[in-house]
Amino acid sequence: MRNSLIDIFDSFYFIGIGGVSMSGLAKYLIYRGKKVGGSDLVSSIYTDEVVYSGASVNIGEVTDSVENFDVIVYTDAVQKSNVQLKEAEKLDKIILSRGQLLYEISRGFGTVIAVSGCHGKTTCTSMLAHIFLAAGKKFFAHIGGRDLVFANSFFCGTDYLITEACEYKKNFLLLRPNIAVLLNSGTDHLECYGSIENLRAAYRQFVKNADLSVTLAGDEAVGDITFGYGKNTDLCAKNISSSDGRYSFTVYKKSKCLGRVSLSVDGKHNILNALAAACAALSVGISFRYVQEGLADFCGVERRFERIGLINGARCIADYAHHPDEISASLKTAKHSTQGKIYVVFQPHTYSRTKLLFKEFVKVLSSVDNLLIYRTFAAREYFDDAGSALTLSQSIKKSLYGDDPKDIVKFLSPVKSGDSVLFLGAGDIYDISKSVVQCLS
Repeated sequence: MRNSLIDIFDSFYFIGIGGVSMSGLAKYLIYRGKKVGGSDLVSSIYTDEVVYSGASVNIGEVTDSVENFDVIVYTDAVQKSNVQLKEAEKLDKIILSRGQLLYEISRGFGTVIAVSGCHGKTTCTSMLAHIFLAAGKKFFAHIGGRDLVFANSFFCGTDYLITEACEYKKNFLLLRPNIAVLLNSGTDHLECYGSIENLRAAYRQFVKNADLSVTLAGDEAVGDITFGYGKNTDLCAKNISSSDGRYSFTVYKKSKCLGRVSLSVDGKHNILNALAAACAALSVGISFRYVQEGLADFCGVERRFERIGLINGARCIADYAHHPDEISASLKTAKHSTQGKIYVVFQPHTYSRTKLLFKEFVKVLSSVDNLLIYRTFAAREYFDDAGSALTLSQSIKKSLYGDDPKDIVKFLSPVKSGDSVLFLGAGDIYDISKSVVQCLS
């Protein structure tokens, strides 16, 4: 193994430890026997988990010092004026961004598999973790969401690192993976890149940075191994069938039939996620039977078309979809398995994304007959009327606007058995949706 900061230093402090990625990395360092501390504005399941694992965490107003820690790690959401970050600078501490820490951690693994793309990263990463577990491999899975079995991390050895590689602020270009999986090179985070051309150039660089790359057939970024539906792909899905929204298909490697795969999650788009995971697993010598077993064992990730309950007999689905393409995929999945009406509650995530992709949001959401657009989840941003949920709602004739959970309750009061309710968005709509479902159940 190559020496990294992880080998050299014994204590790490996380500013923003409650983030899904930050908490996963914090837990890894605890697995390694490191002293871990951190702070966050609010408590969450992630802060609870790192405390349970052995970290000391301060919630709310900052009262603890970073003086007794060797390395200070900060999330991209932290402002430069942050009190603890300023203290770390004054104390001349080693300061790393989340992406830089992930790179340092990656240096301690024999093989690094990094999964990127505009959509599907969490699902594909989780699928790979289940495949590698079925195959008995020693690995650490760093997941940007909550797998229903592994949560956001799983550690059983250092032979392989399976990680999401986020394109936000070019973080994924910090990695030097052995295998790069690029699910798609869709348009997002233009507030960071400035143009589609710059974003696509970054995707191409991500592919070039790897020893071996796996890409979607026909994608703008061309890799060493391709997956998809076409005849000229390296790994192809054929003879596709579905039951209650869940798909089965036969996998072909060129002209050779490898066998049949049955997924335990909803949505045709997950066929491509599964093919990408299969490509990566097969490239490191994992037998196809473990690919079949792992994909069958994968039962989903929270907020990825997750079934969260019933309202008057209508099934309720929570989905992380916060990009027009993801919304389109969720709608297609719902239409395929809904006999009655589809009700959609969509919460825009950040003003900048809504503003930059405004026309695309209007186009995809205009196809929804029963639509409520809920107040924007601002995340790291300040108010911008041009990208607000109200402005988006006013541009879609059939939509309603809501800024209180009571608005959602009223909107959903007519639903009945046979209908489907979709709660879409990457913000706090997930917790709100659970409360609404409980209220109306």
